[in-house]
Amino acid sequence: MFDTELIAKLAAELHQSETSRVQVEHFSKRYPCMTIEDGYAISRAWVAMKIAEGRTVRGHKIGLTSRAMQQASQIDEPDYGTLLDDMFFEPGAIPSQRFIAPRVEVELAFILKKRLHGPRVSVDEVLDATEYVTPAIEIIDSRIEQLDRHTKAMRKVFDTISDNAANAGIILGGRRVAPKEVDLPWCGAILRQNGMVEETGLAAGVQGHPAVGIAWLAQKLAPWDECLEAGQVVLAGSFTRPIAARKGDVFDADYGQLGRFSFEFV
Repeated sequence: MFDTELIAKLAAELHQSETSRVQVEHFSKRYPCMTIEDGYAISRAWVAMKIAEGRTVRGHKIGLTSRAMQQASQIDEPDYGTLLDDMFFEPGAIPSQRFIAPRVEVELAFILKKRLHGPRVSVDEVLDATEYVTPAIEIIDSRIEQLDRHTKAMRKVFDTISDNAANAGIILGGRRVAPKEVDLPWCGAILRQNGMVEETGLAAGVQGHPAVGIAWLAQKLAPWDECLEAGQVVLAGSFTRPIAARKGDVFDADYGQLGRFSFEFV
């Protein structure tokens, strides 16, 4: 693994990139020996910097939940990142100056009422521990450039993981439903951008059931003696492809029985 000094250096690069809105080059290109464990170590160090500056943890996100995305990233499991208090937005105006190259994804958010901890958390335990499920849009961003500025090669999963799993923002809207009130895999959404339908999908695209990823994350956090806490928000993973957003773009997220909301990058 990377040593502590290098981990701190790369975390500081991400922190500066987010502030300056100037992307940095791929870590995996500069350090070809980089591993997934190094990526998580950098991400944790970056989150620790933010907490030291006064940010608070509000929850977690799960990414790379579809089989297609995992194959494209050459991994066989999702990744995860941390949601902080300043990442939450209401439907409506979204400040475009907060982001470098924002993209939006359609998801469901689980809001927990009980703690989830341990290496054997099940889907049923996730549902029992969930106060409600609600529509969510995740805003992802790239502090590490997606395409290398010289070779045009795509960044690797190690880079995405270190970049807090590309998380940058979350918009919650629509109805709040008890997890057993609806058939979650059949919950769907239509995402319009400037009046045009850009994406449609079903939550079944998230590993067959959106609660599967929540159980997986609780299991992955257990070796760190960490858990999913009551009151936290957990994004279960996108069931559509990410859509690039630019200043002036208006999005409409229609979740059918779970409600509808719009937002604009201003």
